[in-house]
Amino acid sequence: MKKWIATLACFCLLSVSAQAQKYVPTPENLQNRKEFAESRLGIFIHWGLYSTFAQGEWYMNNASVDAREYAKAMNGFYPHRFDARQWVSAFKAAGAKYICFTTRHHEGFSMWNTRWSDYNIMNTPYGKDIVRQLAEECHRQGIKLHLYYSHIDWTREDYPAGRTGRGTKRLDRADWPAYYRFMNNQLTELLTNYGEIGAIWFDGWWDHDVDSVPFNWELEEQYKLIHDLQPGCLVGNNHHQTPFEGEDIQIFERDVPGENKAGLSGQDISALPLETCQTMNHSWGYRVTDQEYKSTRELIQLLVRTAGKGANLLLNVGPQPDGTLPEAALTRLAEMGQWLDRYGESIYATVAGDYRDGDSIITTRNGNNLYVHLLDTNIDRVSMPLSQKVKRVEVLGEGIRIDYKYKKGVLDFAVDIPDDCIDYVVKVTLK
Repeated sequence: MKKWIATLACFCLLSVSAQAQKYVPTPENLQNRKEFAESRLGIFIHWGLYSTFAQGEWYMNNASVDAREYAKAMNGFYPHRFDARQWVSAFKAAGAKYICFTTRHHEGFSMWNTRWSDYNIMNTPYGKDIVRQLAEECHRQGIKLHLYYSHIDWTREDYPAGRTGRGTKRLDRADWPAYYRFMNNQLTELLTNYGEIGAIWFDGWWDHDVDSVPFNWELEEQYKLIHDLQPGCLVGNNHHQTPFEGEDIQIFERDVPGENKAGLSGQDISALPLETCQTMNHSWGYRVTDQEYKSTRELIQLLVRTAGKGANLLLNVGPQPDGTLPEAALTRLAEMGQWLDRYGESIYATVAGDYRDGDSIITTRNGNNLYVHLLDTNIDRVSMPLSQKVKRVEVLGEGIRIDYKYKKGVLDFAVDIPDDCIDYVVKVTLK
């Protein structure tokens, strides 16, 4: 009996201990989640040593480049035209509320003054800390800075090789404890030396998703480190899975939540704030042959469809080797900003509306204001279910009243959409 009681007591202690370790976000973190969910548009920046090759961020892997030969490009990396103020100003004018910058991608090159690796921006002819310049400018202009950090390294010998980077000819001297310490030391630098960081955005978990024995990334301890250093810092992981313990946002790659056209976002949708990341053209990092940019119309409609799912759009830009942003990207960003200046109230701080008709009719909502986004210029009448009575229907941005009928829980109204309209937004004020 005493033995049974002792066993029960031990079990209870273990249960209490497990519960005590469960992640509980701080009030500051919860507030930042709320602000993040209201932001709706962020800018993703994929920029690293890979830009010198102008073949995209996966060039080392895709071309099976010897990591030692690849690293020699560091001696020619001189982004002399990089101007953090111009970047941040352009992104802010586009209507973005935050920026997510790749501090270290899978190639292993660090874009800041890190003491934990010589393979960094300070040892190039340029010799200036990119992350510091961006952080200072973001703080100055009042825009949040998020930091991307890869769990993968195609160059370091202590990283336990996964299913990518097999052709880089690096020596296989896997030492997970050493590599894990290295990552956490770098994360500590980023969260200690650069002011407030809005989020850490991880990538690469999937590199070991086909291992015969499940790989232990020790994420909970790493997430705890982040939250200990900056309790308000959000943690997201592009693992293509339902969120893990300790994460604050859920990421979807190349798809709006609930869709899986790209084959990377089949996971369940959680109650966490949501974010969809997508490219302007086909590549994340700068690729000289990839000039097939989505039109401004396509990008705005993508933003609307994403907001209609209650998610943010993290729209990518791949800077050029000299530090400038592609003109095609700048043009589209400026045009998106002009559109948001006029129609932003239907996007920012909204939640997903209850009604949707494919990709033609999307709804967003903020309190008693329902926004009906008509993305097909062939639409001439809308008839949609609505549980609340209607006070007024008008064309957003023009103040033109629309005649309507509301009967038996159905709202009905006619529209005349111009052929060149990107998104005909109807504002429905509810009683």
